[in-house]
Amino acid sequence: MFTATIPSSPTIPQDLFKAIADLKKELNGVILAHYYQEADIQDIADYIGDSLGLSQQAASTEADVILFAGVHFMAETAKILNPNKLVLLPDMNAGCSLADSCPADKFSEFKAQYSDHIVISYINCSAEIKALSDIICTSSNAVKIVQQIPENQPIIFAPDKNLGRYVMEQTGRKMILWDGSCIVHETFSEKKIVQLKVQHPQAEILAHPECETHILRHADYIGSTTALLKYALKSPSCEFIIATESGIIHQMEKDAPEKLFIPAPPEGNCACNECPHMRLNTLEKVYLALKNRTPQIIIPESTRIKALKPIEKMLAMS
Repeated sequence: MFTATIPSSPTIPQDLFKAIADLKKELNGVILAHYYQEADIQDIADYIGDSLGLSQQAASTEADVILFAGVHFMAETAKILNPNKLVLLPDMNAGCSLADSCPADKFSEFKAQYSDHIVISYINCSAEIKALSDIICTSSNAVKIVQQIPENQPIIFAPDKNLGRYVMEQTGRKMILWDGSCIVHETFSEKKIVQLKVQHPQAEILAHPECETHILRHADYIGSTTALLKYALKSPSCEFIIATESGIIHQMEKDAPEKLFIPAPPEGNCACNECPHMRLNTLEKVYLALKNRTPQIIIPESTRIKALKPIEKMLAMS
């Protein structure tokens, strides 16, 4: 676990936990954090969750200031739902490889080729892509949402081809997939996971549906980050190999300290199972964002209104 006590400086107090708590009270602020954040940020958050849970929290919060400890598209979603509130992102460079893989101009051209299709977009996309979509989904509800679409209605699914392929397998629906993916979920090594399973024969393999098919076929359970956490807590197994961003393991270990959670290894000798964008946020940046009321998320109103409709459809269908 990272320490919250650092040498004092003109701008950073020694006790960051207390300083952040004081600023939240002063601002009537709330901190929403994704499971993929560093441990200390998870520990100071008012709510920790996956994209669906975070969206629901953002839609219902009574706070005046929302600090989103996640990546850019997540903070954008909070702003889309709360246009009159101050939405802060600790590091504006905290982007998303999946969102970046789907530029709005290219997707607009792609969409025009299938004018009779509706667009279901995974929430891991920019506000501009949301504005071009009919319904937003998350890994928690993607299958449920697609199942609610009439069978004679053709679908474009964007931007994650791996999640889209998984949804197709689960629903039996054929969809047109945009060719996008997450750098973290495409880095896991099938060979190393099999070797880990040999070393830990009783371990269950838990995988996020953003993983590639050759990883998912080894999984004992597939689900969103929240679903993986809930499964690990309920399962009678005591050992688990976790094929998603390793930040979720902090919550798993907190909630089930008697169990062993092993991060699925990447192909190379690197920390590639950690999202480099998520890890740009630090406790110090959380403090400075609250103190300085910046960086803040700003979305053109015309884009926000268009992006709001498919998000509201998702919340209603969930």
